[in-house]
Amino acid sequence: MALPAGPAHRRLSGSAEAVPGLNALSDSRTGLDGQPYRIVERDGVRYTLLGTAHVSRASVVAVETAIASGRYDTIAVELDAQRHRALTDPDALAGLDLFQIIREGKTGLVAANLALAAYQRRLAEHLGVEPGAELKAAAVGAAERGLRLALVDRDVGITLRRAFSRLGWWRRAKLLAGLAAGLFADHEVEADEIERLKQGDVLEASFSEFAQGTPEVYEAVIAERDRYMAASLRQIGTEGCREVLVVVGAGHLAGLTSHLAEDHGEPAAQLSELEALPPRSNFPWFTVLLAVFLLGGFAWGAWQGGLQFGGELLLQWALITAVGGALGCLAAGGHPLSILAAFVASPLTPLHPALASGTVSALVEAWVRKPTYADFLRLREDTGHLSGWWRNRVARVLLNFFLTSLGTGIAVWLAGAHLVGRLA
Repeated sequence: MALPAGPAHRRLSGSAEAVPGLNALSDSRTGLDGQPYRIVERDGVRYTLLGTAHVSRASVVAVETAIASGRYDTIAVELDAQRHRALTDPDALAGLDLFQIIREGKTGLVAANLALAAYQRRLAEHLGVEPGAELKAAAVGAAERGLRLALVDRDVGITLRRAFSRLGWWRRAKLLAGLAAGLFADHEVEADEIERLKQGDVLEASFSEFAQGTPEVYEAVIAERDRYMAASLRQIGTEGCREVLVVVGAGHLAGLTSHLAEDHGEPAAQLSELEALPPRSNFPWFTVLLAVFLLGGFAWGAWQGGLQFGGELLLQWALITAVGGALGCLAAGGHPLSILAAFVASPLTPLHPALASGTVSALVEAWVRKPTYADFLRLREDTGHLSGWWRNRVARVLLNFFLTSLGTGIAVWLAGAHLVGRLA
């Protein structure tokens, strides 16, 4: 039944009594009985927001029962296209173009997604249910019944990049270190981690205390996504649907309900604003400053101690950075040719703003040790354990990129300190 068009009307409910006239919604046949949910009626569309826990079997049953009730013409889920494909297509990673990923500078994003997936698998092992199983059930149920499926969440890559861009370099380092420790360490799942997942947001749980204690991270990971999903729902509401079941983590219910009922303005404009990536400086300040520092140091050394002394400084700087990159590649289990590539590239790439030694080394590694189809199929499973990052050829290429770049970065600072010490 179509609802009358007009201003937004918000109805909040966890039981039938709180929503007069909608008793059918609390019937056990709809799957909402005993589950947290909200109802928002806006512009002729009734949105039923079902709050789920991403580690709850009861949430899976609730979703399946709600879809089977036949009440809804559209199923909206807290997923983007990438995560939807990962949940519903076990062979999705087999289609990755590793060379393209490296050339386009998306290595970090792919590795971050794999690390988040590894974290979720670790939770699944401890809790006995796959995180996000209720979202998968919603997507599969919509397809089986021929219902429209709407993916209303923002691309996880955009979310991570917006969160990362708001932090200073020290907080970025802490965030990366905390993520790495939390995702790769094989420890028992803490009670607070489980409670965060019972509130229904895997991304927030993955960021642990950073999402709670850092307003910039919370804004990008939680608050912005509430606004984004609300705008997405309003957008699909203009496309003919009348009864929409929205499956989201319970932690999003309050914020999403408020934005869906009260936000104004064009949904498309809001989506564009929330998808925009922070502007990057076109001027390579670090590269220019490093070049000035090095050239000035070599020139000063040559003026003070002669050309031979200046040449020594140049050679020592090159050797330190070359060894640093090579050691990073070696730590990643790189092929000898990859190590050689890292050794040659590391002194040069810090002076090139668009190229990293890790990129050069990873491309050589992918070319020499071409990953097999089986490597792609096992990628999620292998990256669930620390040793798997070295065993799987795809993961080892990604690891090669990071450790080579890290080794070069550390070596640049050490070489700079050595240069200052020699000049002093």
